[in-house]
Amino acid sequence: MLSQSEGGQSHPLEASLSGVLDYPGVIGAALIDAVTGLVYAEVGDCRALGNGTELADLTNLVTDRLTEAGAAGEVESVVVNSRRYHQITQVLPRRGDDFLLATVVDRAETNLALAIRATAEHARNVLA
Repeated sequence: MLSQSEGGQSHPLEASLSGVLDYPGVIGAALIDAVTGLVYAEVGDCRALGNGTELADLTNLVTDRLTEAGAAGEVESVVVNSRRYHQITQVLPRRGDDFLLATVVDRAETNLALAIRATAEHARNVLA
C-alpha cells in the first residue's frame, strides 16, 4: 500500500484519490487491483471496506454471476449496503488488469444515487 513518500509528502496517487473525500458523506476510499486485491493507495477511514482481496473477490463474483445469468456488458459498480454505510466499488477499466475505486459512505450523511454518481465521476479522473 502506498501511503507517504520520503519526507512525509503524499504520494501523487494518494493525492488524486483524496479528492473523493470532498464529496458529502464519503469517509474513506481505496484504489485496488481488481485481480490481485493489492491496495495501491487509501485515504480516510477505510475500515468498513474490508481488505482489497475481499473487494476484488466480491466484484469478480458479481461479474461472474451476471455473466452466467446472461447479462450483457461489464459491471460498472457494485454497491453493498449496511445499516451505517454504503460501500461503493467502481470498476476502472484499463489496459491490463482493471482497478477498483472503493469508497465507504456514511448513510446518514448522503444520498446513495448522488454518491454513486460522484464516485463514478471521480473514478474517471483518479488515474488521469
